[in-house]
Amino acid sequence: MAKYDTIKSLTDSNFRRLTGIKRITFETMLSVLSSEIEKNKRIRGRPSVLTVADQLLMMLEYNREYRTYFHISQSYQVSEPTAFRLIRRAENMLIKSRKFSLAGKKALLDSQIDYEIIIVDATETKIERPKKNKSNIIQPRKNTII
Repeated sequence: MAKYDTIKSLTDSNFRRLTGIKRITFETMLSVLSSEIEKNKRIRGRPSVLTVADQLLMMLEYNREYRTYFHISQSYQVSEPTAFRLIRRAENMLIKSRKFSLAGKKALLDSQIDYEIIIVDATETKIERPKKNKSNIIQPRKNTII
């Protein structure tokens, strides 16, 4: 059973909690990704085991949760290189479509949020300890047995 089939029955708020985006945005991404994959379809090679919706969900999980490719590949039952290839392909196709973008540096600089910077001095300091010498060490009593 596809992973997307299990989550599509979630409420809109829970869907957003899981994926990090609204359901409408997911559907838009899915349509863009489907059309790009159809346009770039190759005749040779094996078809993907995962549906386009699962590939998109895999990419969103990677970007939202910072999971390793190994963990994602185990979740979707594909190999680690396949997970890497599918995630990169989905990201590149969505970037190339120019329909989705994040705010740049200028938008962050123009925002009304005041940032407060706190600097902590974490330099190393030497701890004073007593020096070891013979007078400080208690010698055990030596018994001579003849």
